[in-house]
Amino acid sequence: MIDVSKHDCHIFRTNTGTVEMKRGGYFRAGPPSGFPDLTGFKDSNGKIFFIEVKKRTGRAREDQIQFHYMLSNHNIIHGIARSPEDALKIIDEELVGYGF
Repeated sequence: MIDVSKHDCHIFRTNTGTVEMKRGGYFRAGPPSGFPDLTGFKDSNGKIFFIEVKKRTGRAREDQIQFHYMLSNHNIIHGIARSPEDALKIIDEELVGYGF
């Protein structure tokens, strides 16, 4: 995330979580299921991008794949980054669906 933030763009980490309520039940905070880990925009042209961060052998969950289909249908820059270099490639080349 630090490498990307130094690369002429703004980037934000998406936090999610579940909280147990005092009166019982749970409250789920955050964006919809499958939403990528990082969201940002390019300073050069204002285009938004979404990055799903995975380890070298990590695989996308079904909800992440469904979110990928939605982003692809709208030609939105997004992909799976397994390294800072992957993230910069997705952003610089404005790739749609890299790594899925």
